[in-house]
Amino acid sequence: MCGIFGVIGHKQAGQLTYLGLYALQHRGEESAGIVVFKGKDISSHKGMGLVSEVFDEKIINSFSGDIALGHVRYSTTGSSIEKNIQPFVVYFRKGYTAIAHNGNITNIAYLHSRIEKEGSIFQTTMDSEIIAHLIAREKGKDMEKNVIQAFSQLEGAYSVIMVMNNTLIGARDPYGFRPLCIGRLDGAYILSSETCALDLIGADYLREVEPGELVFITNRGINSFRAFVKSRRAFCIFEYIYFARPDSNVFGKSVYLIRKNLGEKLAKEASLNDCDFIMPIPDSGNYAALGFSQASGLKLELGIVRNHYIGRTFIQPMPWVRDFKVRIKLNPIRDLIKGKKVGIIEDSIVRGTTSKARVSTLRKMGAKEIHMRVSSPPIKYPCFFGIDFPQQNELIASSKNLDEIQKFIGLNSLYYLSKDGMLEATSLPKDNFCTACFDNNYPIKPKKFYKGILER
Repeated sequence: MCGIFGVIGHKQAGQLTYLGLYALQHRGEESAGIVVFKGKDISSHKGMGLVSEVFDEKIINSFSGDIALGHVRYSTTGSSIEKNIQPFVVYFRKGYTAIAHNGNITNIAYLHSRIEKEGSIFQTTMDSEIIAHLIAREKGKDMEKNVIQAFSQLEGAYSVIMVMNNTLIGARDPYGFRPLCIGRLDGAYILSSETCALDLIGADYLREVEPGELVFITNRGINSFRAFVKSRRAFCIFEYIYFARPDSNVFGKSVYLIRKNLGEKLAKEASLNDCDFIMPIPDSGNYAALGFSQASGLKLELGIVRNHYIGRTFIQPMPWVRDFKVRIKLNPIRDLIKGKKVGIIEDSIVRGTTSKARVSTLRKMGAKEIHMRVSSPPIKYPCFFGIDFPQQNELIASSKNLDEIQKFIGLNSLYYLSKDGMLEATSLPKDNFCTACFDNNYPIKPKKFYKGILER
């Protein structure tokens, strides 16, 4: 998962992009980059780490230009190295292009092999670089047609923001896996992964980029092409369960309200009336826990305190980093938990190791019983569309049944929200979502990865 942000028509485009990336930090903590355009002059700054670590006041104040593009990353394709930091800038005979991409292109192996045989040389191991090569190879003089033709060759999940010859371009795949929205500020146009970034800079939300739509934005306005319309949608349900910020609107709905709805559905399916109280696993479990409490009447306690100086654990690519952060990120309140029957509300279980460690800590704090309720179904299958779910054999629900998972984690009881309950909580048509990680029903048939290009 990555966060992308672009501005056109504002004299402080670079500074706004910095703030936009700050708001989207939850979508990627490995690296951050900003490219700023002032006519034909291009300046950029990128680095490994958080936005606050990569940029300082001197760098931010040095940005000069009315077009900017930014990216925060965690890697699902391509190694976690400096040369893979986006935005990716390319110069070619038709000018220049800079690309920031969120998602996974699933036919990367075929495209890479074909283009390489035809003479192209690749500078990175990112699937995003393919887009630049496809555009550069188009022979027509019409930029919009060239870009549309390049994107017509892609399969998979992509929300992309590009800058090309003083034009800001937004593109979203035909299924709409990943979010992308349009905003307006002081006459300038904004493209962003989530609406929370628009809120931070005081921009007005206009609308989403529609699935299969490409928008070409200049100082004269927006030119829209609905070039790749599909009969169905495949919104990533995990944007609602975990990834998106709760203060964002994604796929036309409030993330906060849907997470509450997930908790309400969970309370109706699996009560915890014998527990002394329920408590969430912070932070993504907070809102489901609130909904569960309100629907069940059970007391809600904040029994685990989060260290807010530690980032997200799920999206850390290296297991040893993830496991270390789990140990120092959350600290239970001993006097609240000791001798009590505790109900835990969690948003998901992936490998099970993190949940096992947390439950073990609660046992050491003296919890009498521990019951877990999960506001999503069991994750049994890997994701090929931009979420770093591990290989199937690493997913605990792919090899263990409910009783075995309960025993492995060390719980007195365990219940997952049903798939129907999850989808009903969104109040959107059920077939609008990709649920492949739960049911193996992939909207696009997964293809074999090309070794060396998709390094997970």
